[in-house]
Amino acid sequence: MNVIDDLFEDRVSGLGMSDPVIVAPGDTIAAVIALMQRERVGYVVVMEGDVLRGVFTERDVLKHLLATGVPNTARIDSVMTHKPQTLSLAETVSDVIRKMHEGGFRHLPVLDEHGKVAGIVSVKRVVQYLVEHFPEAVYNLPPEPASVLTSREGG
Repeated sequence: MNVIDDLFEDRVSGLGMSDPVIVAPGDTIAAVIALMQRERVGYVVVMEGDVLRGVFTERDVLKHLLATGVPNTARIDSVMTHKPQTLSLAETVSDVIRKMHEGGFRHLPVLDEHGKVAGIVSVKRVVQYLVEHFPEAVYNLPPEPASVLTSREGG
């Protein structure tokens, strides 16, 4: 099997998922940001029981708090992304890359066959996967993809 086949055969679960950091819809923005700092994450899922209600990211901090002046005492569900894009365990690595690229996402929640959050896939995990499958190509890239070295590097 070659690398291209792997992209269309390997499933989301093979990327390795991180456990979701979970908050409730009624939590304040300040409490959620404090949790994100404590857990050292840039992404949380907003859950009501076992149901995914939304996501909140560090980008949302900039977009909602700093840009519009929403007070940090507001509820997280007032600024979260409602009905976020998700992945299923049956989707392939190719599907993950496509969804992340098209939506500009760095994280996506993965739902199990019952619609419950099974984990979070990050762009970091996708890059690790690609490095494992394309080590020569990734490790030999010039710093700027469009640049071409005209002379030998080093002494």
